[in-house]
Amino acid sequence: MNKNSRSYHSNNKFMKTKQKPKNFKKTLKKFITYLKPYKFRILLAIFFSILSCTFTVLGPKLLSLATTEIFEGYIRLNNNTGTINFKYIFNIILILIFLYIISACFILFQNFTMTTISQKISYLFRNEIYEKINKLPLEYFDNKTTGETLSKITNVVDNLTQSLHQVLSQSITSITTVILVILIMLTISPIMTLVAFFTIPASLIVTGLIVKLTQKYYKKQIKSLNTANGQIEEAFSGQNIIKAFNNEDEFINKFNDINNELYNSSWKSQFLSNLIWPLTIFIGNLGYVLISILGGILSAKKLIQVGDILAFIQYMKSLNQPLNQMSQVANIIQSTIASAENIFEFLEEKEEVFSKNTDINTKNILGNVEFKNVNFGYNKDKLVINNFSIKIDSGKKVAIVGPTGAGKTTIMKILMRFYELNSGEILIDNINIKQFSKHKLRKIFGIVLQDTWLFNGTIKENIKFGNSFSSDDEIIKASKAVHAHDFIINLPDGYNTILNEDSNNISQGQKQLITIARAFLSNPKILILDEATSSIDTRTEILIQKALKELTNNRTSFIIAHRLSTIKDADIILVINNGDIIEQGNHTDLLKKKGFYYDLYNSQFEIN
Repeated sequence: MNKNSRSYHSNNKFMKTKQKPKNFKKTLKKFITYLKPYKFRILLAIFFSILSCTFTVLGPKLLSLATTEIFEGYIRLNNNTGTINFKYIFNIILILIFLYIISACFILFQNFTMTTISQKISYLFRNEIYEKINKLPLEYFDNKTTGETLSKITNVVDNLTQSLHQVLSQSITSITTVILVILIMLTISPIMTLVAFFTIPASLIVTGLIVKLTQKYYKKQIKSLNTANGQIEEAFSGQNIIKAFNNEDEFINKFNDINNELYNSSWKSQFLSNLIWPLTIFIGNLGYVLISILGGILSAKKLIQVGDILAFIQYMKSLNQPLNQMSQVANIIQSTIASAENIFEFLEEKEEVFSKNTDINTKNILGNVEFKNVNFGYNKDKLVINNFSIKIDSGKKVAIVGPTGAGKTTIMKILMRFYELNSGEILIDNINIKQFSKHKLRKIFGIVLQDTWLFNGTIKENIKFGNSFSSDDEIIKASKAVHAHDFIINLPDGYNTILNEDSNNISQGQKQLITIARAFLSNPKILILDEATSSIDTRTEILIQKALKELTNNRTSFIIAHRLSTIKDADIILVINNGDIIEQGNHTDLLKKKGFYYDLYNSQFEIN
């Protein structure tokens, strides 16, 4: 890494560390509990660090003895009073090599130990976060963005790991080095040590002032960089629309403005941060000049040896870095605790409460469903479902229609107990759903959504997700039943075809058929179809309608649909508006009434 990049990263690191925890002491105590199992390793790392620093710090002092011997040996040669003791010098060199090798080994052991500790902590946090995600109620995900949650398991944990490693390694090494170097400098010359301490604070003050000055420009740089990245992503993902509306110039001009802002902030932050290096070198050189002059005077008076002057300058150089690191450790600790606090807040989020298993045998469930005076609102002050009551016999196909925001999907969420009711009750086979454990209750249901969720794996694994104990024959049987088998066997690897991360190596209709096969394999008592055919073409819809007909056969089915032509054969159509059932009946009866459903149905054809 060159000087400029080192300066940039150093200051960029400083920018990250400005984040402060809300409750430092409380979070620190919690965080220490995670470190306790590794206390022996941490003490071992401290021991390795002390040994490594001790051997490194002794180097210049031993080298000064060799330098002094060479200097005095030449004087003896010139005065014909003796020679240079090369054996003495050679022995010192061997000792130095041995010390540096041992020191390097201890540094290696220390880094290995600290890296292991920080990565184990990271591993533990990631596991806890991932387990927590699966225990959170649906309400949490409705109120949080995906990026916000994902950042907990990626950015925050990564920042914690890096900060923790820096704190554990840098603080130990820096403190040990500073203490040992100062002690040896004092043994060489207390006066020279005093002079040296006038230049070191000056260097630190200059660094601090420049870092503070560059802070605002780094903030602007990060903000501009994020904006530029977002603009580029928009341009890539929306090329068809941009070209269709001839808006290329508008996007280019917009990006140029952002790019100019990024250039200006980056240039200023880079220039100012790069001033640190020459200014600290200048101050350091002034210190070396003063020490050399003072050392020369003391050497002439025989108060110190010539080699001690060179050793002292070496110690001055080696003191700057750990002092700078120590000044940053406080900020790094703040960043570490802030990241830990962020994680702890997430881990303390309210979990979904799963009631204990009951003795209710769900295998004998027929699928009779009854809503009794159900009231529900995501906020207690604002109801979405108002005094909702209906009784549905098993095997019936119930369609739920209505305008956006009427409460259609909400009915399904409370039916599966993703949310608890404000009042009223829901019964399945005359048993209140609260008497079922949530695990057993959800086993009764199968669900097919508009947004097809498939994971990175084979088609067989995705279908088997509906019932992990299914055999290959049962998977094939389910696929044939929903008309998915033909397209699957025509794929290069058939059922072993691997779906990529976005599952874009198969069509939208094929994805939906796989999710229907998954639901069929789970053999649910009650089926929920939420806009299952709204995002596919008419030809594929016919195939999927056949699959859904097979899937809903002899099952209580709830079908949420915007496309009313798909629910003509429903036994009951519930027309919902503002959380109330305003009409109900079959397709023919509702059209005859010429009410809300009649207008809704005909409006779709008028729009088309």
